[in-house]
Amino acid sequence: MSGTSIDDLLSVEEERSPYRGSARRRPLRLLLGNLAGVGAVVVVVVAGLRAVGLQVSLPVLVAGVLALFVVRQIVRALRPPPASSAAHLALIDPAEHGSRGDQHDALRMAINSWEKPLGWAANRAERFNGTILPRLGELADERIRLRHGVTRGSDPARARVLLGDRLSTFLEHPPRRPPPPRELAAIVAELEKL
Repeated sequence: MSGTSIDDLLSVEEERSPYRGSARRRPLRLLLGNLAGVGAVVVVVVAGLRAVGLQVSLPVLVAGVLALFVVRQIVRALRPPPASSAAHLALIDPAEHGSRGDQHDALRMAINSWEKPLGWAANRAERFNGTILPRLGELADERIRLRHGVTRGSDPARARVLLGDRLSTFLEHPPRRPPPPRELAAIVAELEKL
């Protein structure tokens, strides 16, 4: 039994930027750069404080600036990776080109990768058959490939037996109208049982 769930298959794979790992590959360069930055900030702050007639203990100032740089590095290390361009393009609704409020929320992106196409295809069979049906077919193929080592393309007869008549017929013969939500939920439930 495979440990892959439909949730794993539905999730959006996020690509890591090649530049994010460069800080880990060159720790000495990172350390020296941060120390130079700390030194520069300390010099500027000391000069600014002296210009206004204030004086602060140098060790306290260095410790404070160093703490700020450490916090900055921790925040950089913990920030989420940028979304892949393919995932971002799949989420763009042609009617909402200017809306970008949810692009940094990975859960919202995963939901939108199904929610928006389902919304676009709710009343149009050609959109449903061109967008949603192929995705469901890929999910079905992946489920039976993981559990039984076949796909609809490699062994259609065995795949039809594994999928069952209802699911096979649905995937092989595009419907004339998009199925109602209850029927689609039943199909997804059958996919989950595979």
